[in-house]
Amino acid sequence: MSKYITVKDNREFSLAYRRGKSCVSPVLVTYALKTKGNTLRYGITTGKKVGNAVKRSRARRVIRASYYQLFDRIKPGYIIIFVARGKTPYVKSQVVCKAMKQHLKTLGILEHRGKDVKNEKGTARID
Repeated sequence: MSKYITVKDNREFSLAYRRGKSCVSPVLVTYALKTKGNTLRYGITTGKKVGNAVKRSRARRVIRASYYQLFDRIKPGYIIIFVARGKTPYVKSQVVCKAMKQHLKTLGILEHRGKDVKNEKGTARID
């Protein structure tokens, strides 16, 4: 069984839109809904406003790659929906990853697993 579980039911997407918390940036919108289970599920939405099929596919690919990078740091027990925006297919994947990381921190579902580094002023955390 794959460790990446996707949301496929329209009912679950609608539930996350209605009851979930959201964060917005120019390249990405993130919805997060706490669930009773201990699984982490995600879904990606790209509407026609994003562009033609090639641009929508690129937007999904970039969002998916960013999610896979941050997967190990995300707390389980959530449904997370990512919505592509008009700028998503035109930006580099690092920009989307940075926005996603900021959204997940704001929503409180990203665990800090950075390294502690000593410097002249004390201890600092590197993410």
